[in-house]
Amino acid sequence: MRKPSGSHGAERAQETAVSQACSGIRELQKTKGEARMDIYQDFASVYDRFMDNVPYEEWAERIDGLIRKYGVSKPERDVEGLLESERNLVVDLGCGTGTLTELMYAKGYDMIGVDASGSMLNAAMEKKERSGSEILYLQQDMRELDLYSTVGTVLCVCDSVNYILEEEELLGVFSLVKKFLYPGGVFLFDFNTDYKYREVIGDATITETKEDCSFIWDNFYDVEEGINEYDLTVFVRAEGELFRRFQETHYQRGYTLEQMRNLIEQAGMDVVEVRDVDTGEAVSPESQRICLVAKAPER
Repeated sequence: MRKPSGSHGAERAQETAVSQACSGIRELQKTKGEARMDIYQDFASVYDRFMDNVPYEEWAERIDGLIRKYGVSKPERDVEGLLESERNLVVDLGCGTGTLTELMYAKGYDMIGVDASGSMLNAAMEKKERSGSEILYLQQDMRELDLYSTVGTVLCVCDSVNYILEEEELLGVFSLVKKFLYPGGVFLFDFNTDYKYREVIGDATITETKEDCSFIWDNFYDVEEGINEYDLTVFVRAEGELFRRFQETHYQRGYTLEQMRNLIEQAGMDVVEVRDVDTGEAVSPESQRICLVAKAPER
């Protein structure tokens, strides 16, 4: 049966609208992808100055305790046998400038640092040169993680996983982690919750001023997409009273604990502990950052 001509016009209009919407989504995803590749370039030079309030030493103590409680890695670097050496390897995924990596190395762990930003890794290499550590650094996107052997432990802190904007991609990251984990190895990571973006920092402006640099951090949270966009403007003293300005746009997705549990289980690991990072206690509906410990099968 032939459709009335008006129906064809309505269908064409609907198809055009859908096409434009899909095109808009693709462009948005492309923009976010390009922004993700450009972040932590100039910001790397001042990153540690603005992160000086992060309790890295406390985190290192907690992580060490969790590895000893659930994991297979030991703080030993000089061991005989290939399997023993692989078991003791610890990967800091999204290691940034290597502050936590160095602290874990100082505790005796055989460390590998992985990050997508060459600028952040350059800062990490400077720390390595000063400390004399033997940390191996690799420049890799965590979505394309490729290690030369299995490892006993993988760490991923400072909400690095929130930069993965799609659940499918995050499942891919978790699956790669599981692939490279030694039997019985553990994956420890933290993430910012949907609650934090929605109720605490979403649509807020945060500023900080130091003697030689300052920043303005504007947040915009899209509740429907669950994506937090933050535009970072940094001023760094160049010479005398002259300051250099640079800007970066970051995108992070807020996740719920239920989402993370499901993704970890889909990747073939078991959740063995969950805690509120800020309090060290049990998770509550108001938890802003959650630490999750997952364990790979023994065989």
